[in-house]
Amino acid sequence: MSNVKVAVALAALALAGCAGGDPAGGPTTPTSATAPPAASTTASATPSTTASTTGSPTPTHPGGGTPPPQSSAPPPPGAASRVPVERLDVSALSDAYRREVWVYPDGRTLQVFSLAGGCKRASAEVTAQGADQVRVALVTTYYPPNDGVCTEELLSVPVNVELTAPLGERRVVLEAREQTG
Repeated sequence: MSNVKVAVALAALALAGCAGGDPAGGPTTPTSATAPPAASTTASATPSTTASTTGSPTPTHPGGGTPPPQSSAPPPPGAASRVPVERLDVSALSDAYRREVWVYPDGRTLQVFSLAGGCKRASAEVTAQGADQVRVALVTTYYPPNDGVCTEELLSVPVNVELTAPLGERRVVLEAREQTG
């Protein structure tokens, strides 16, 4: 009987850890067009991405240690605004990715959404900047665990990238890439 109680308690904890956010597990979509959807540090701003809420230990990689923490540079002060959908090219993204970009008042800091979870960490990088468009790669890096066990969840994680010049009216092209760390 005590095994049943433990199982029920674990199931309740698992469900409580999954509450909040959208059905895909990511943060909820912002309701304001001028407020950024999440803070700059992705692990602390999105509790569902931390290992402690899933009950799993932080995975380690073959080099012996842990993968780099989920974080991003702090955003500049002020409210971010959403880049209009007509200025986004998301045709290279799978349905797993959020199709939105936010720009902070400095015009140079963009917030995009990559994927993380289990043994995977999210990042993004500006791969090209031209007069008409900016290309940003959403990078998911896999860190193989020492014990061979990883959870399978993928969560939408906000990540900031810095442009060399303000975005202005340029188009943002989002691409995705997976790599091994």
